[in-house]
Amino acid sequence: MVKTTKGINIPLNRAEGDLEIRVEVENGVITEAWSSGTMFRGFEGMMQGRGALDGLVITPRVCGICSLTHLTAAAGALDAVAGVTPPDNAHRLRNLALMVETIQSDIRQAVLMFMTDFANHNAYHDHPLGEEAHTRYSPLTGTAAIETIRESKRLLQVVAIIGGQWPHTSFMVPGGVTSIPEISKILQCRIIIDRFRAWYERCILGCSIERWQSICSEEELYAWLQEKESHRESEVGFFLRFARQADLHTFGKGPNRYLSFGNYPLPTETDVQGHDGRLNRAGYANGIETSTFDPNSITEDLSHSWYEQGKEPEHPSTGRTIPYASGLGGKLYSWIKAPRYDGEAVETGPLAEMIIDGNPLFTDMIRQNGPNVLVRELARLVRPAYLLDPMSIWGNELQVRREESFYHSVTAIPDGEGSGLIQAARGALGHWLKVEDAKIVHYQIITPSAWNGSPRDASGARGAWEEALIGTPISDIRNPIEAGHVVRSFDPCLVCAVHCLEKGKKTGVLKMGLNR
Repeated sequence: MVKTTKGINIPLNRAEGDLEIRVEVENGVITEAWSSGTMFRGFEGMMQGRGALDGLVITPRVCGICSLTHLTAAAGALDAVAGVTPPDNAHRLRNLALMVETIQSDIRQAVLMFMTDFANHNAYHDHPLGEEAHTRYSPLTGTAAIETIRESKRLLQVVAIIGGQWPHTSFMVPGGVTSIPEISKILQCRIIIDRFRAWYERCILGCSIERWQSICSEEELYAWLQEKESHRESEVGFFLRFARQADLHTFGKGPNRYLSFGNYPLPTETDVQGHDGRLNRAGYANGIETSTFDPNSITEDLSHSWYEQGKEPEHPSTGRTIPYASGLGGKLYSWIKAPRYDGEAVETGPLAEMIIDGNPLFTDMIRQNGPNVLVRELARLVRPAYLLDPMSIWGNELQVRREESFYHSVTAIPDGEGSGLIQAARGALGHWLKVEDAKIVHYQIITPSAWNGSPRDASGARGAWEEALIGTPISDIRNPIEAGHVVRSFDPCLVCAVHCLEKGKKTGVLKMGLNR
């Protein structure tokens, strides 16, 4: 007998912003899923008619977690319109600040958002590592939670030194950066980065970064796990042991298609090695087969979103963001649009970066078992291991090359169009901009959570985490922790994907505004 539970709303806290997940369950397995961003996003409309440089102040307010990534994308779009390439030192400073924001987000998400569920006693009271998970990850009291908050906060001091504040710094401008740090400040940044690296190696990896980077296959990964006690007792080691016994490697597949815009432009003179002028390669992958990224292949589908409907999906350089919600329901169910690459739903984020960069460990893991919750979250937890070396190199180069230029003069922003395409902590982030008479006449943003958390498109194809939910086992419908694992493995950030409604205190009308 098939037992079907329809229309179950999955409670999902610890997701930045407002997210509603609705599923159907048959015989303890999710068979259908709908992901809804429940608050309107209005930044594109706010930008219309403003001065060309206003996006440098406004768009970092899209999100308080990844504000610097929005600044980076906005500055990149203006660089393109102005036809200017920032000098090497500006690239170094921009990259360092962006890396810090990404690393602190990765570690906080893994320990404070994802692995907190390992301490869910109702779900894991029989798990052999359940008590230890409670000691490590319980909110406010867990040993790993406390350390993560302390060490990531210290790392963010680098952004404050470079950019003056965090979040919502605005130190990037077309042509470079607004200030040149003193040698003593550069040295201070190096000390902070070195201290964080020592903690990351000791507590998160349980080994040196060099040892971690030598792991090239899933077989070698589990051999590493047994190699030393420090490996097993590290946060990565504990994650692997707990996740395997919780079967997190058996569900959460998703579309198995990946997108990365590439990241961290390389200075013309640097010891850092990368791909096609960037540390991280831009590309698309179907499984582990990668191909060249084509920015013209991006479209946004509105067929299931609460926006004024167009005839066909449009490229973000021409697409519009005009809210329309009749209140009648039907097939429209989200304020998130449905971005597509070459007409396909894709996953973006650290796992996509690993696959497109050709990381041998993650390529082998996908080849062996396909995408799943374990491999997706592992990619986020260890991504800092691939960023800390370049950070140290660029810190050293800044100290040696302190007297070189940090800014190429841009006297005015001409008429034109441009885009800033980067990798935020959660994946592919794009800003598309058009300027006429020094005013913004078009602005469009596609965030990582729009890619991952999109609704269906006109063909009925699900978004990435909608698709990943299909086939997920639910042991207890009253505590559907498995569904939470799947969605949190994408690190949802809905304040980036949608913005924002506030109920009027007196009249009950809906007012648009900022929630940050």
